[in-house]
Amino acid sequence: MKIISLTNMILNLPYTTLRAFEAVVRKSNFSAAADELGVSQSAVSQHVRSLEQWLGIELLVRGARLSTPTREGEKLARAISEGLGRISEVCNELRDQKRTDNTIVISCLPGFAFTWLFPRLLRFDVAHPDLSISITTDTGQAPFSANNADIAIRYGYGDNPGFEVERLMGERIFPVCAPSLLEGASPITDLESLSTQTLLHDEIDRFHGAKPDWEYWAKQNDLSLPSGAKARRFGQSNMVIQAAIEGLGVALGREPLVIDALYDGRLVRPFSQVADSPLAYWLVYPHRAKESRKIKEFIRWIKLEADNQRPIPDVI
Repeated sequence: MKIISLTNMILNLPYTTLRAFEAVVRKSNFSAAADELGVSQSAVSQHVRSLEQWLGIELLVRGARLSTPTREGEKLARAISEGLGRISEVCNELRDQKRTDNTIVISCLPGFAFTWLFPRLLRFDVAHPDLSISITTDTGQAPFSANNADIAIRYGYGDNPGFEVERLMGERIFPVCAPSLLEGASPITDLESLSTQTLLHDEIDRFHGAKPDWEYWAKQNDLSLPSGAKARRFGQSNMVIQAAIEGLGVALGREPLVIDALYDGRLVRPFSQVADSPLAYWLVYPHRAKESRKIKEFIRWIKLEADNQRPIPDVI
């Protein structure tokens, strides 16, 4: 009777090839899998072909645009996904053990980090000299992962399954501009005068349903935006705010992101109408972090900051 060594089987498993195959099945496409893995499409194709040869069985039904797994391929892909997920979970636990107990890694959008969080962190440092904050920014389009952060601040509807989710604060939206736009040859005096201005737009199309854009603000206030206004679009909210500060146009201000600029005079409100945004800011963190002292301290502090945010200044 032939005895197969389990140790030798494990050592001989083509891990890189298995990972490439799982990505193709998940993405249903060789090109998308290659982009995710950071390799060429031909390299991914070669990996999958070598895996089929190694196993002696067809794993994929290849198409011009989509590739679908065979029954055996689907079974293998599921096993790889579950195995890699467990490996990732264990690695996270080991990384958490190594990470210094006094460091809090926060993941959030660049606009929120630069305009709201950074100016307030000094108060956290003063109140908690034993703790250190590290910020990592991302677009927030992908689901939160605990791989590289202890806690995230996410913008949207609060749909983050598998994690603890707490509402940090909502927001109100209203037009803002540089003080210089209230003067000059074509000053902003009423809504119709926006036809001579450039409306600055924050690209937030990734959200389904109502979005806090110019049309939403007008509809909530029973207003009609004038025709003729030029439009300029930006991919990040901090770029929209900076463009407004520089006098490049009128932005639809999101309360937490423009509140400081309103108080220091870099921005003003040309109109009184305000609308409640359908989106909000959320704290997202792993279930296991709920009992962490440093996470509890940070949550308590940032909620207090949100609760004590100054009211919207009056129209000038």
